[in-house]
Amino acid sequence: MFRTKRSGLVRRLWRSRAPVEGDGDADTGTRVGGNAGCCLGKPGASKPNPGTEAELKALTYSILKKIKEKQLEVLLQAVESRGGARTPCLLLPGKADARLGQHSYPLPLLLYKVFRWPDLRHSSELKRLSCCESYGKINPELVCCNPHHMSRLCELDSPGSVPASTETGGTAYSAPMGFSDSLALQERGEQPHWCVVAYWEEKTRVGRLYSVQEPSLDIFYDLPQGTGFCLGQLSSDNKSQLVQMVRAKIGYGIQLSREPDGVWVYNRSCYPIFIKSATLDNPDSRTLLVHKVFPGFSIKAFDFEKAGSLQRPNDHEFSQQPRTGFTVQISFVKGWGQCYTRQFISSCPCWLEVIFNNR
Repeated sequence: MFRTKRSGLVRRLWRSRAPVEGDGDADTGTRVGGNAGCCLGKPGASKPNPGTEAELKALTYSILKKIKEKQLEVLLQAVESRGGARTPCLLLPGKADARLGQHSYPLPLLLYKVFRWPDLRHSSELKRLSCCESYGKINPELVCCNPHHMSRLCELDSPGSVPASTETGGTAYSAPMGFSDSLALQERGEQPHWCVVAYWEEKTRVGRLYSVQEPSLDIFYDLPQGTGFCLGQLSSDNKSQLVQMVRAKIGYGIQLSREPDGVWVYNRSCYPIFIKSATLDNPDSRTLLVHKVFPGFSIKAFDFEKAGSLQRPNDHEFSQQPRTGFTVQISFVKGWGQCYTRQFISSCPCWLEVIFNNR
């Protein structure tokens, strides 16, 4: 009975492996075509596995059969829920290597390749998420191999490359009025927040501001389990078909994480998100780029050190609203700017405004 259950877990895990480009069942949210985007190293960019399918299967089976049954259950829950379920760390020997074809991979890297990113080449492309219990700890013997405790690092455009979009001009919404709502929280003596989040549908703000005190926050539309800012619970009168369509695609949404070097945004959804921030670009530029972030990628959306050298972001939208301090704007599924019919974020169906408390 023990062997039957273990074998069943291994088979289910193999069936839940990440599809390579060209597989019929590949997730459309992670298959990305040619695009001069700001997020380099796009998933599915090349045929990933140097070994054959049979070699990969045999190697994966041999590794999984050495893992404890309880750990297999944790791994299966993480993989089948695609990170939707909060699962504990999967601690395995970090120095163990596995050979596939002509290449040798550390055990954690191989599991990340099998269950999340077949095109992954090196651990330097990864960032550990703050939800990982081993985050910030150094353990030379055991390493967390939970593939959904990791994200891909989003690389910015190199100089001279073509941006995914740029934005000029201003928008019609009024952020300072919303920010005053959050200031009232402090005046009532409530726990200080490091940011507030506003959810918008086109030019209309939906619901009240969400004040953030915890180091990380999940923002999602309708997540079966977990806590955070649930956009699906907000009452909206918007009847636009485009808004309804995009709202249904938000899914697991994003994770905001306040870390020692800045604020990171992790795209947990199956579709791209778009981000504009003053610290992502040259502070002397006339306009700020809108950066496209693919599913499974993280980007440092706000850099504390860079922000300290900026008196004010350099585009019109920010300079006309100095009371908001520093703001990061994030749209779901649909981008805006020069490459789109939507020139301003207020034309996007569903978007967020993250306003940092600089007091």
